[in-house]
Amino acid sequence: MTLALWCLPVAILLPYVFTGLAKSIRIRATGTFDNRDPRAFLAGAEGAAKRAHNVQLNTFEALPGFVAGVLTATMLEADPSRLDALAVAWVLLRIAYGACYVADFASLRSLVWFASLGCVLAMFGICVGGLRLSVVF
Repeated sequence: MTLALWCLPVAILLPYVFTGLAKSIRIRATGTFDNRDPRAFLAGAEGAAKRAHNVQLNTFEALPGFVAGVLTATMLEADPSRLDALAVAWVLLRIAYGACYVADFASLRSLVWFASLGCVLAMFGICVGGLRLSVVF
């Protein structure tokens, strides 16, 4: 299994890291947690807790493109070393994105977001050079 494919479960778990962070910040701020309605609990968050919750939501939104990029490049037998580098870069950039968001570095956060999007687009781009399709009838 390639490194890029190992990045998939990491990426799938990444939003939960940020929701855990959001909940822990909110619990420290309020001293309470209502597990009967955790969405309402996070909806009322402010400051760093709200930003961590927003990271969770944005990471869920970014996940389908990443998964599609990794799987497409893998199926089309793109250069595995380039794909591995792009997948690892995406994961690291998404972690950096979360850190920038929680720390309220808005401009840097936007740059990191664009860089992570660039990784996904590049995954599709590396498929073009070595495109090998086999059609089964």
